[in-house]
Amino acid sequence: MANATLIDALADRLRKAELARDAIEPVRGEIALDDLAMAYAVQQANVDARVAAGERIVGRKIGLTSLAVQKQLGVDQSDFGALFDSMSYGDNQRIPLGLFIQPKVEAEIALVLKRDLTRKKHTYADIINATDCALAAIEIVDSRIRGWDIRFVDTVADNASSAAFVVGSRPVALADIDLFNAGMTLERDGEVLSGGGGANCLGNPLNAAMWLADRMSRLGTPLRAGDVVLTGALGPMVTVTQPGTYTAHIEGLGSVRATFA
Repeated sequence: MANATLIDALADRLRKAELARDAIEPVRGEIALDDLAMAYAVQQANVDARVAAGERIVGRKIGLTSLAVQKQLGVDQSDFGALFDSMSYGDNQRIPLGLFIQPKVEAEIALVLKRDLTRKKHTYADIINATDCALAAIEIVDSRIRGWDIRFVDTVADNASSAAFVVGSRPVALADIDLFNAGMTLERDGEVLSGGGGANCLGNPLNAAMWLADRMSRLGTPLRAGDVVLTGALGPMVTVTQPGTYTAHIEGLGSVRATFA
């Protein structure tokens, strides 16, 4: 099967799995483990399909920012996926649990941009000057691959295992938060299920943002003013098995709640 035909077939398979809430077998049997270009081509095919269907790209997410998770998947780099308007929820807004197959939640720091990031190589100053504010966020990740049996090409092809995201309602200027030392706890009904902080996200969430800005610019799809950037998990993911409210507390940013109905 020609590459273009295979890319379309795999993209269609992943899209149908998402729509039917029915996981499929890993795609790595048909994408070589080192063929990142093909994995991203599958992702892009579904991004194009969603845009053609009327969805709007509102930002990007960065995945695999934990060195421990990278080691687990046998990779030495992060990945990225697209965020759509249909994936966006506000703090404590009801989220139907039935939208997902095998969801997990992770606490993150979101950046909202006020300027485009179009350079081939960005600096901290570029990211800081382009950022309007930071927000506490929760990403809802969900694999369309059965049992989360994933390797790097599986999650890349599957839009970096992204499904939805929740942003808080307290915007904070970067000057008013220490991203490195921003401690995090993620709890449900008062029980702390995960903890961490900014240093767990590639050493600092701005490192992740720089990586993404460089990568998207080189691909010809730079980050734009108004985009939301989910910079990566601050601690371990937590599996969601039943309705309830998961609350992330991030030092300097306050709290954000993902409420599953």
